[in-house]
Amino acid sequence: MHDLRAIRKNPDYFDKGWRRRGLDPQTPAILKLDEDRRALQTELQELQQKRNEKSKEIGKIKSQKGDAQSLMDEVATLKTRMAGLEEQEQTIGESLNQHLAALPNIMDDDVPDGADEDANIEVRKHGEPKRQNSETADHVAIGEMLGMMDFETAAKLSGSRFVFLCRGLARMERALGQFMLDTHIEEHGYREISPPLLVRDEAMFGTGQLPKFADDQFRTTRGDWLIPTAEVPLTNIVADSILDGDDLPRRYTAYTPCFRQEAGAAGKDTRGIIRQHQFYKVEMVSIVHPDKSQEEHERMTGCAENILKKLGLSFRTMVLCSGDTGFGARKTYDLEVWLPGQQQYREISSCSNCGDFQARRMKARFRKKDEKDTQFVHTLNGSGVAIGRALVAVMENYHDPADGGVFVPDVLKPYMGGVEKIVPEATMS
Repeated sequence: MHDLRAIRKNPDYFDKGWRRRGLDPQTPAILKLDEDRRALQTELQELQQKRNEKSKEIGKIKSQKGDAQSLMDEVATLKTRMAGLEEQEQTIGESLNQHLAALPNIMDDDVPDGADEDANIEVRKHGEPKRQNSETADHVAIGEMLGMMDFETAAKLSGSRFVFLCRGLARMERALGQFMLDTHIEEHGYREISPPLLVRDEAMFGTGQLPKFADDQFRTTRGDWLIPTAEVPLTNIVADSILDGDDLPRRYTAYTPCFRQEAGAAGKDTRGIIRQHQFYKVEMVSIVHPDKSQEEHERMTGCAENILKKLGLSFRTMVLCSGDTGFGARKTYDLEVWLPGQQQYREISSCSNCGDFQARRMKARFRKKDEKDTQFVHTLNGSGVAIGRALVAVMENYHDPADGGVFVPDVLKPYMGGVEKIVPEATMS
């Protein structure tokens, strides 16, 4: 959501920002709606004052036993006129709010310009990618060799973009989530939350999923939404609140299933578990003072990078260009992990600074000690990281072509009961 007063004050700034996202000038329509609404509000105030004055006259005349019928008829006419104006004002106000709610965040000045992901810029790289050879296999082939990845049965039950994992791979998926969660809690200072997986419209609106991305979500028959990411419930913890400034920053993390229709990805990544309707993710959310959000953004990205380093995976950190930056973000870093089976880097984490964009939608503020005025907090979110994609990366990078097994990274062994290697079911006793 955007500050209407700021748009009035500097419309060129906002149009310039939206132009970087490929949008035509938006402020003329916004300011016209705002002008019309304010004119109606002014007229309503004038009519209210006039009605109050007439009502006082009626009272005075009646107290003197006089005839106030003509004034009473005049007040009735004013009331009818006011009711019509109030309806017009409400209609224009709703149109204005809908317009503002549909507009993306204004990006930071240092976000590079570009039309799509091809214009994203590499910030740094970690590790040496494994190059393809005759024995390189992707995660689907590895899963089938192991006998622990079943798409056919899942499709019978649920349709496409679902999978059954079993035995070693199911345990590794769980181990990855526990490892990530423990690392963020014990090393990075995040507070663990187990949030609801169903949320109301207000929560989805607050973090920017509604109204723009409604078609990408799953909705229940009673009107709740399955969370597309734990960002939604974690960020909304501070909705409709005035926090103590001394209580910032707040850092939350959660390990949850996530649900997305992925309507915009039809025909893409249909093989394997890169893009699923249901997946697991460890999420990080920070609620911070406005002066600290850029610093927190770098910190959060470093926390996600630390997960991949501990797993011994090669990755690169990218800053997204203007055409690839998400709706609610001011600036985003993507971590892309190397997948030998695809011979390319693929996104595994996205860390975004949303500034006060979500806070305005959620009405999340803070007040400094001994100060009367409030300010909007800044919110940040990041994957810490996507568990399904981490599983893919581990399978492909730790695959042993000699027997088709997958070595277990050292950091996961305590979560795997000391198992050194996942081997095909046929070789297991």
